[in-house]
Amino acid sequence: MTEIDKTEEEKEIFNKLKAQLIEHPNSASLHYNLGLAYVRRGELDEAISEFKHAIRINPQLLEAYVNLGGVYFRKGNLESCIEQNRKALEVNPDFVPAQVNLGFAYFQQGKFDEAVEQYQKALKNAPQFPRIYANLGIVYFYQGNLEAAIRENQRAIELDPKFGLAYHNLALAFFQKGDYKSAIFNLDKAIELGFPVNPELKNKLEVYRNHNICE
Repeated sequence: MTEIDKTEEEKEIFNKLKAQLIEHPNSASLHYNLGLAYVRRGELDEAISEFKHAIRINPQLLEAYVNLGGVYFRKGNLESCIEQNRKALEVNPDFVPAQVNLGFAYFQQGKFDEAVEQYQKALKNAPQFPRIYANLGIVYFYQGNLEAAIRENQRAIELDPKFGLAYHNLALAFFQKGDYKSAIFNLDKAIELGFPVNPELKNKLEVYRNHNICE
């Protein structure tokens, strides 16, 4: 499917949703889906309105809270993002997407302890997702807990040996630790997997590689 075909298909879906809402104005799922369509179109204020409408009709619609929080995040409103994800957890305290989103929002605010708490809760409910381990690992990295950062990213790789982000995170942690051989190994793995590595880190490690300091 070409980009033009994809755009036309999205327009058709969008128009169908609006037409269906005329017939079923009290359908939470239609308002929610229209909100998603507005997000894809980049019309964030309209998306907010539709997600809120969906929640008013069905306060149990967890995905609406999470996606509403996601729109607020895109608009740079972290407090409203956090508020909506908390509301989702009031409905279901074990809803993993809300826990992960809260962890990321707290991390962006520099509230590392709160971020760790949410990621740990998410892992109790969904221990099979490597990205959560990697996200937790990077929080530990910024806390200066390098051993924990390494441990969590290694767990991510155990689950997905082709997870480039985790290798990149390990390269950062090992570099900070002064283990340049391990840092170079993991950076090379990230590059091999096509992950867009930090160019500053890459340049710093090239110095050690070129001078055989890591041998």
